Amino acid sequence: MTPARAWIVARSAWPLRGIAVLFGLLAALGLAPFDLPLLALVGFAGLMLAILPAQTPRQAFLVGLFGATGYFGLALHWIVDPFFVDPWRHGWMAPFALLFMASGMALFWGSATALAARLTAPGAGRAVLLALALTLAEILRAYVLTGFPWAHPGHIWIGSPLMGLAAWIGPHGLTLVTLLLAAGLTAALWARPGLALLPVAGLIGLFAAGFAIPAAPGAAEDAPVMRLVQPNAPQHLKWQPEMIPVFFRRALDLSAQASGGAAPALIIWPETSLPALLRNSDEWRAEIARASGAAQVILGGQRLVEGMARNSLIHLDAAGAVTAIYDKHHLVPFGEYVPLTGMARTLGLRGLAEAAGPGYAPGQGPQRLDLGRFGQVFPMICYEAIFAQYIRQVERPDWMVQITNDAWFGGFSGPYQHLELAQLRAAEQGLPLLRAANTGVSAVIDARGQVLASLPLGQHGALDTVLPPALPATIYARTGDGPIAALLLVVLGLAAIRQRHVRH
Repeated sequence: MTPARAWIVARSAWPLRGIAVLFGLLAALGLAPFDLPLLALVGFAGLMLAILPAQTPRQAFLVGLFGATGYFGLALHWIVDPFFVDPWRHGWMAPFALLFMASGMALFWGSATALAARLTAPGAGRAVLLALALTLAEILRAYVLTGFPWAHPGHIWIGSPLMGLAAWIGPHGLTLVTLLLAAGLTAALWARPGLALLPVAGLIGLFAAGFAIPAAPGAAEDAPVMRLVQPNAPQHLKWQPEMIPVFFRRALDLSAQASGGAAPALIIWPETSLPALLRNSDEWRAEIARASGAAQVILGGQRLVEGMARNSLIHLDAAGAVTAIYDKHHLVPFGEYVPLTGMARTLGLRGLAEAAGPGYAPGQGPQRLDLGRFGQVFPMICYEAIFAQYIRQVERPDWMVQITNDAWFGGFSGPYQHLELAQLRAAEQGLPLLRAANTGVSAVIDARGQVLASLPLGQHGALDTVLPPALPATIYARTGDGPIAALLLVVLGLAAIRQRHVRH
């Protein structure tokens, strides 16, 4: 018996759950802003090790639940920041929001660990089933109840050479690879330390494959210049009446400033940059046109459709006229709308980012906008960039744009995790992405998911760029999550059949 196995087996129930929490916290260090993927692998392996000796699905469920609560508690701790924009009104809800979010996400992992315990006897062989069941749980987490595909285990590789594998296997394939590597370490700790050479060799091989992926080609010399505008309007000041003209003037000045090179042909402002409802914005749009010169503009604004507010991306021509509109279709629960609205109103609950009345109404769905000389663009507003599946619902565009107001997410982890998810979308699809964020991080991301240029968080500024070229459609862009989900269901189904045969 290995020392690690002897130590784990000797722990009673509650100490083991506490150990699982610590390993969950360690696993979360693989995500931004820590970005320590090797430590995260150790954390995932330790969490699996704590589950291996469970004698019943209930025991495995509780260990998995506690470990996952630690993981999501640290990974998603930025969720408290929106409640402190207006602390006197919402601050009291912050700890409850974090607890409910972390424990709610943890239910998926607890259910997966219970399934693995039901299908396998205690021992090293359970580690592989844990990797498969947890990956399936993460796929479900990405879709169930509108989905929340944030802080997947596979996200620890964003920005590393392994991110390039997402073009073949997607985000859930990265999660499966991550958990299988952790399972190999777990088996070594449980049964034979020499087995650790296998996941180490596998990790080295994957890094070598990642380094072998060629870089994205450079942009054409005659490509039009595009400008990202970052006005840096803190959320607690953004809609103060005396500050609205200050931030609007800042965005105008950033749009008009000379860069020393070619003038921008397209200027991109962040989410909800237009100070007035679209129908009342003629004068504001005229000022934008004067400041932007001959450039067209993409910006975020709000509009009313049948009396309901929409969070919109608006394209303006050089004269300030509206030529295209996209309405955000995947709204943030409890942020832009409150589920079960009637009951919520009775209880006095409102979404944190609601514009007025009953909150925002969703748009019709994913769209592709034709911007003429700038090609076909796939627009995403803030939260929508965390979902990998929506771009597959439209004909393949030439590039992607995300406008966002990350001022809600604080200044520590939330904005950086949100940026990394945008990087992953680019790597999965083989498409460049331009990102304009109110307080940052605004960025130019190439078709391999690499950040070519950016504006720092918490600073105002403008960034001129040419659009990086797209790559051919990736395997993941053509297949989506279906193949990895089918593989998991088949293998887990075979394991269930085998376990039933053994029992009978």
